[in-house]
Amino acid sequence: MFSVVLNASIRRSCLAAALVAGSVSCRAPAQPVVSTPTTESLSRSSAITPGADRLFGEFAHLVRGKRVALVSNHSGRLANGTHLADALHSAPDVKLVALFGMEYDVRSNDYSVARDPERAIDARTGVPKYSLYGETHKPTPDMLNGVEVIVYDIQDVGARFYEHVNILGFVMEAAAERGVPVVVLDRPNPLGGLGADGFVADRVSWYRFGSYTAIPALHGMTPGELARFYQGEKLLRGGVSGPLHVVPMVGWTRAQWFDETGLDWRKPSPNLVSFSSLVAYAGTCLFEAINVSEGRGSDSPFELIGAPWLDGERAVQMLNALQLPGARFVAEPFTPRQMPFHARPPEFAGETLRGIRLQVTDRRVFKPYRAGVAMLWAVHALHRDKVVWNEPVLDRLAATPRLRAMLEAGNTPPEIFAAWDAEVAQFRSRADRYRLYQ
Repeated sequence: MFSVVLNASIRRSCLAAALVAGSVSCRAPAQPVVSTPTTESLSRSSAITPGADRLFGEFAHLVRGKRVALVSNHSGRLANGTHLADALHSAPDVKLVALFGMEYDVRSNDYSVARDPERAIDARTGVPKYSLYGETHKPTPDMLNGVEVIVYDIQDVGARFYEHVNILGFVMEAAAERGVPVVVLDRPNPLGGLGADGFVADRVSWYRFGSYTAIPALHGMTPGELARFYQGEKLLRGGVSGPLHVVPMVGWTRAQWFDETGLDWRKPSPNLVSFSSLVAYAGTCLFEAINVSEGRGSDSPFELIGAPWLDGERAVQMLNALQLPGARFVAEPFTPRQMPFHARPPEFAGETLRGIRLQVTDRRVFKPYRAGVAMLWAVHALHRDKVVWNEPVLDRLAATPRLRAMLEAGNTPPEIFAAWDAEVAQFRSRADRYRLYQ
C-alpha cells in the first residue's frame, strides 16, 4: 500500500473533512487508500517541511521497532542539521543496521574524500555502509540481511541522468524481491514540478545507471512521486511490487524552484556549486558526452562550455537566432583550473578555451534541456570534424540513439524538440495520477 498525501484530484473534496476530523482516508479512482496529513501539518502551509522532518513525528510508526537500512548522502539532513543516519542511530526504538551511499561518502560529496569501497564502516555509527555508485547499483541479499525496512532520503536534481532516481528504482526492486517495505522521505524537485522534457528512455536503455525505466530526461516529479510511478505502472524490473510508503512534504507547490523554498542549499555534487549551475546542468550535462569542456574548473560549471577550437562567436549567433524562450547565449573565453574538490584536473586544465555562456533571462519559460540540445547542435554543426563522441557516456545521458542520429542527420533543434513531444505528453498523462502536490 501507499502512505501518502492526498492526490491532487481528490484533495479538495477531502481537505475539509481532514480539517474537521484531524485525518481522514480517501480513495481515488483506481488508486490505493491514501491518508491525509494531520490538521497540525496542514496549518503549516507557509513553510516547507521535507519528509525527513516528519519521520520522527507523525510517521514514526514506519520505523519504530524496526531494523532499518538508510539510502542517503550528504543531503539527508534534518532541519536542525542532524544527518539522518545519526538521528536513526540515536533513536531509542530504531536499530540502524546498514547505510547505502552514492559516489562519494554517505556524509560527503567532495571528490577529495576517499570513495567508499564495496563495504566499509561508518565511523560515527559503527554501521556497515555500501556504495551503490560503482559496479553494484542494486543492494544484494547479503547487504539486506536482517533489514526490515529501507528508508530513502536524497535530494534529487530533477534529471533522469543524475543517478539518484535510478538508484531509487534499483533499491525498490531489491526490496520488493524480499518483501521489505521502502519508505521514501520526499524532497522538492529543484527545477519545480511543472516541466517534463527530452526523449523518454528507450526500452533497450532500461535498468541502467542513467535510465532505470521509461521517464524523460527531465521528469518534473519528486522522488516520492517517481517511486509511486515506478510501482503503480509496474515498471520495476520483473514486474515485482512491494510495500511502499511516501512521507510527503508539507508546503511545497509544483511551481516552486529550489531557491524559493527557503531550504538550505547543499550542492548535490562537487561541480554543482550553485543553484544556477544546477539549472544549466539539466541541459549542458550533455557535453560530458563529447570532447568539449562543460565548464568544470571554472567559476560557473555547466553555465559555460568550451574548447580550444570552438568558434564561439558563430555558435552564439546560431543559438540566439533560435530565440529559445528565457535563454541568451554569449561568447566568453575561460580557463579551467584544478579546484580543491577535484580528484583530478578538469578537461583542458590551464588552456584558454573559446566558450559559450548560457544565460537564463526568464526561467518561467526557460527549458534547460532544450537549451543544452541546441548548444550541442550548434557545436556539432560547426565542428563535425572535431567532435568526438563518448558512446557510453552518451548512452547514459541520452538513453536513446535518436538524439545523436538526428544531430548527424542535420535536423534542427525545433525538429529534435518536436520528436519527443508526443512521448512526453504520454508520460505526463501516465504520471498525473501519482502526483502528490498541486
